[in-house]
Amino acid sequence: MTPRLDRRILDAAVSDLRQALTVYDDALDWLLRPEAALKGPWGAEAWVFDPALTHVLLVRHQWRGWVPPGGKVDPGETPREAARRELFEETGIRAELLPTPAIATVRSYHPGWHAVLGVSYLAVVDRGTSLTPEDGQPAAWLPLDEPWEGWFSEDRVRMIRCAQWIGDGERNGDGVRSGERDWNGE
Repeated sequence: MTPRLDRRILDAAVSDLRQALTVYDDALDWLLRPEAALKGPWGAEAWVFDPALTHVLLVRHQWRGWVPPGGKVDPGETPREAARRELFEETGIRAELLPTPAIATVRSYHPGWHAVLGVSYLAVVDRGTSLTPEDGQPAAWLPLDEPWEGWFSEDRVRMIRCAQWIGDGERNGDGVRSGERDWNGE
């Protein structure tokens, strides 16, 4: 039996889903169901852009192709904490995640696996930052304007929209960290 989540973790996840730029697959409803605390695992990832907002940092997964750094949320950690940990483990980068998460989804990361809650967080990091990828899983900055082979092909378009949202917040002078959410997804 999967252990119940503590209140801090569930509250943090609900808060992040409510703040996300967009929520797909009824992820918030899925999370708010009484049995949600028993579901798992959850997934978290980081969509890391360069300051020019033209490239995204991805890792080459052995069968999913190019994907954002991310993975399973471990017991005792929030999805945000998991995204920061996974980013560091898979790329060697320690980054502050922006307060507003990009998206929340409920999807399967492998055929035959159960669908899980996934939260994608945003960060902006200089492309010159040294990368230290995990063995057998190279990391690279890929241009947003060129398709890449990856498990969730729709994520590239979603990433482009997030980069535009970040850029709009910077241009409007209200800042990404405090700007209003004006991006409504697909």
